[in-house]
Amino acid sequence: MVHYKNPVIPGFYPDPSICRKGEDYYLVNSSFEYFPGIPLFHSRNLVQWEQIGHVLTRKTQAVLDNCPASGGIWAPTIRYQEGRFYVSATNFSHGGNFFVWTDDIYGEWSEPVWVSQGGIDPSLFFDDDGCVYFASTYDLPDGQAIGQCQIDIKSGERLSETRIIWEGSGGKYPEGPHMFRKNGWYYLMAAEGGTEYGHMVTIARGKSPWGSFQSCPGNPILTHRDTMLHHFQAVGHGDMVDTPDGDTWMVFHGIRTTQYMLHHLGRETMLAPVAWNEEGWPVVNDGRPILEDMEGVRLQEEAQNGSGEIKTGNANAKTGEEDEKCEGDFFDKELPVRWNYLRNPDMSKYSLTQRPGWLKLTGSDAKLDDLASPTFAGRRQQHFDMTASVWLETEPEGEEDAAGLTVFHTNEHHYDLMVTKREGKRCAILRKRVGDMKTESRPFVLQEKGALLLRVSSDKLEYRFFAGKDENSLKPLGSGRTQLLSTECMVMTFTGCYVGVFAEGACNGWFHGFEYRPGQN
Repeated sequence: MVHYKNPVIPGFYPDPSICRKGEDYYLVNSSFEYFPGIPLFHSRNLVQWEQIGHVLTRKTQAVLDNCPASGGIWAPTIRYQEGRFYVSATNFSHGGNFFVWTDDIYGEWSEPVWVSQGGIDPSLFFDDDGCVYFASTYDLPDGQAIGQCQIDIKSGERLSETRIIWEGSGGKYPEGPHMFRKNGWYYLMAAEGGTEYGHMVTIARGKSPWGSFQSCPGNPILTHRDTMLHHFQAVGHGDMVDTPDGDTWMVFHGIRTTQYMLHHLGRETMLAPVAWNEEGWPVVNDGRPILEDMEGVRLQEEAQNGSGEIKTGNANAKTGEEDEKCEGDFFDKELPVRWNYLRNPDMSKYSLTQRPGWLKLTGSDAKLDDLASPTFAGRRQQHFDMTASVWLETEPEGEEDAAGLTVFHTNEHHYDLMVTKREGKRCAILRKRVGDMKTESRPFVLQEKGALLLRVSSDKLEYRFFAGKDENSLKPLGSGRTQLLSTECMVMTFTGCYVGVFAEGACNGWFHGFEYRPGQN
């Protein structure tokens, strides 16, 4: 047996979808208001994942102007067919359902091919006879179902009317459809129960891609809706893949709570083995709950150390809480692949070339509080216990000017350790925005010019913020509860916390030596 740890991709990486080409697996996640859109991962063993880029790297592919928190790009599906990769998704804020394609998984993707079918969570199914089907949610007068049409894969044109093919097993919000063909049956898998604590994966089957579909008598085939809160919660939105050896695995998302019914890291990608019973129905993890420590058979050799290591761009991070360094510095002429902007960035506000080894951010009128694209760059928080540090040089002109380090969830929920002006003096303060409330710490007046070291450390329940001229002079500026950056303490969000850098107003911020370190601190 091979041992591994869940989540296999920690942090805000929800709605996973997976496909295989030969011995290579590829996985995508939702990205919502963050750009570039749809993170793209590669693995040879389903446990160790390397982020190789993003699917949507141009504004023409992902218009995100003024989209609300958790708007933007929803629930992608990735499929491989006859030498070409396809990713379908929803731009919830601008345009609806579309797909893009590429013949080179490491290259550029096409412009969006729009499909005039409503709903969300679109998925492509390529049948053996050459027909291509496009499924998504379908709105009913008092509920939701799965709708499907046949399309021309070259143009996206609908070749049939949209028809309801399944109304689910009885849970609310049937969505995230994926169709598979196995042993003469067409299996239709869906997410039900809403993407919160009642989440689940269900499945049905029929003899035609149009149905009728019979619900699995064992539904839901995956859920933690009745488990204790020390287990992963909100488990659902699954996709399946067969290995070259013929084994079946499911990727799905779930959350890790900090305390009763609270989470702030977002929905994270997890993995479980699937067996097929005598009646031809899938059984996930032998019907047992999904655990952090898992085991399966016939994974590639490199997974057998159980490390669950992820490789993402310029840095390595483990899936657990191990005390291993994970650097995310600014290298060469571009940010590490794990980094994102908020909505479509104005790239004239960013520079990695004016001063080698430093990221320059130029502030603007757009602030972290706004549904806009403030000058911000960040990476997902992936561990409860972590430390993030960065050196900052900046000379703000007034009290509306600031640059610094932020823990960001939405425009209404973020903690900002920043350098600004108060009463004409350059100082560091901790600003906290929670809903309609704002607070500031007592200003820490900076007596000397030059670079300042900013740091945030965290555990499950608290963030702690420090500033100083070096490691030996770090001064605590305040703390903030993780509770107040939790999804459950705001209007329902589908994202998680980022750690990043920002500049606002008439302020240039020069950042150097960003480091993210998981583990106890």
